[in-house]
Amino acid sequence: MGTFLHTMLRTKNLDASLSFYKLLGMHELRRRDVPEGKYTLVFIGFASNADGQAEVELTYNWGQDDGYEVGTGFGHLAVGVPDVAAAVEKVRSGGGKVTREAGPLKFGTSIIAFVEDPDGYKIELIQKA
Repeated sequence: MGTFLHTMLRTKNLDASLSFYKLLGMHELRRRDVPEGKYTLVFIGFASNADGQAEVELTYNWGQDDGYEVGTGFGHLAVGVPDVAAAVEKVRSGGGKVTREAGPLKFGTSIIAFVEDPDGYKIELIQKA
């Protein structure tokens, strides 16, 4: 049986992306600069995948500062948080973009919200006890 390790997202501004994900409580787990390939990989998460948690790999291709198209096939990342409204306020006060305020899921009872990282990737916040 396999193990889900990480999702890779390309970023045009590594520092801005790291600052955004820190607002959600993630932290840098490890970093690898590859001068020969002109890129940097930064793995972030709540805990390392050695602890059974998947990670997000932020990839910065040096000199690619114009950004990337997110594409129509990508949906969103989902992050469980204890208080969605508080997480939304933290993102907002940190300069992040809120695209759906905290509230119940349509046709459901789960409390969710959506925020967007500096590269336009959407993150669904789901309230988990």
